[in-house]
Parts: sequence; structure tokens; C-alpha cells
Amino acid sequence: MEDKLMTTKEVAEYLGIHEKQVYALIKDNKIPCTRLTGKWIFPKNLIDEWLNHDARKNAELPDEIYKGKREPDKNYILAAGSNDPILDILLNDIRRIDPETNIFNCSTGSTEGLKLLDKGLTDISFCHIFDPETEEYNIPFIKSYFKDKKIAVIHLFYREIGFVTHPKHKQPIINFNEIKKRNLKIINRQPGSGTRILLDYNLEKLGIAPIDIKGYENEVSTHFEVCMEILSEKADTGIASITAAKLFNLPFKPIIKESFDMVLPHSTFFDKTVQTFIKALKSDEFRKKISYLGEYDFTDSGNVIYSVT
Repeated sequence: MEDKLMTTKEVAEYLGIHEKQVYALIKDNKIPCTRLTGKWIFPKNLIDEWLNHDARKNAELPDEIYKGKREPDKNYILAAGSNDPILDILLNDIRRIDPETNIFNCSTGSTEGLKLLDKGLTDISFCHIFDPETEEYNIPFIKSYFKDKKIAVIHLFYREIGFVTHPKHKQPIINFNEIKKRNLKIINRQPGSGTRILLDYNLEKLGIAPIDIKGYENEVSTHFEVCMEILSEKADTGIASITAAKLFNLPFKPIIKESFDMVLPHSTFFDKTVQTFIKALKSDEFRKKISYLGEYDFTDSGNVIYSVT
């Protein structure tokens, strides 16, 4: 019973709320869930843990009473943070290597994923955070954030992200200035996501106020959602990965090549599930499967690129 996976309807009945409210919680990243074969599923034991956490929080009990106290399970780990289309494929692909292995992932954005890791509420975090001072990814932020915790950063892949536009626009977006100059409506990502940080940095560098960008306040949580908004003509442009653009057959103009990494405690690195994940990442089967989706660079995949001992 503890390992039961519930549907949105079952969760709504379990919580005594309308099913639409469940989808609202998903959209706001406020409920533990993952998406498999196009459907949202909810591990019952994580729902119970989430309820207990909020109940204790409302009672203003000390953090040390309940922080990070979930029961260990050899067959699954929790993940949170950034999103990438091939990451979703990879998370499903680990079951090909070990059918008993699961990673339940929630797309919270890079910064929020690291916060959850720091609180002990997730086992691993995926991130791509651009540092304006060094113009490097992830390491500068992680160095300042995890000063006293034994964590490691595992490089997963390099990817291209860029401007995605609707085919009706004959001229592609080639820089951030054009968004304001051509009065284009954008679809934005949520605060704390790596893509949002990159956008805000470039707008500030150009002296463009967010209020002057049409659609800046409209936010979604994944690359797919960015492309869906553009394809449905609710927005003219947005920033997403080349993979998402290709899958939706939308014009793409590269902005930057990012380092997409995984952050985790030293102890978690040796977890069977994590090792299966890294094995799947390096496998020829996975590389062939996603070869048509974009120019991903796996040169340093699986390498430890930073560690706090």
C-alpha cells in the first residue's frame, strides 16, 4: 500500500479536493509527482510525507524534528530541479538497465531544486545556473551555496538553448534587443530557473526593463510548455532547448551552450539508482536514441567536476 502510485483522480479523492485543484498544485510545483507515458502519477508514500511536512510546518515545529527524515528505499530516489527533454528520456531509460530502479523527478527550476537538496527534501538536483560575474555555469553558484556540505557535481551534458519562434515570423530572433525592438510577446520561465536567470541577465545588460517586454509575466515550467505556447500562437518567442524546438518543428536560433549538471551528496553518489542513471547516460543505446534531437555534447558526461569534502 505504501508504494502505491495514484492518478490525479485518486489523489483528488484522497485529499478531498477537486481534480482541477490537483493540476493547479502540479503547475505551481507544490505536490510531489512525476510524469510517465503522458500521465501524472503520485507515489502515495510521498504524498503522505508531503502532508506531514506541511502539517509540521504549520505547527511551527523545529526543523530538526522532521527535516530530511524520509525512509530510505533502494529502488527509488527523488530528483528536483531543471528540465530537459532528453533528461525525461534518460530517466525512463534507466528501467531498461534495471526494471526495479526509479527516479521520481519534479521540474522545479534549478535554484529551487538546489534549495530542496539543501533541506534534505530531494536526493539529487539537476541544474544549469549562469553566473553573471564569471559567465560560467553552476560551479560558482554551488561553491557559494554549499559551503559546509559534502556534495559533488556530476556533469551530464552540454546543450544548446536559444530563441524559439513561430514559423509565421519570416525573420528569426537573433538577439535579446530584437524582442523589445519588434514588440514581440514572449513566454517566460519561472523565477529561479536557469533560463529565467539567463534572460534577466541579458535584459539587464542591455538596460531593458522587464516591464517593457510583452508577456514577461507569463510563466511556464518546461521547455515543452514554452514551445506549446509558441505553437498555439499565445506567444511569439521564448527560450528553450534545441531538442524541444526540433520536436515541435519550430525555428531555433542558438544563444549559448550550457553545462547541464547533477548535484548530490557524496553518500548518494554511490546509490545503486544513481550509478544506474550514470550507466544509462553513457550507454550507446541512449546516445543513439537521442542522436536526432539536437547537438548534445557528451564529452565529459559522468565526470565529477566539483566536490566539497
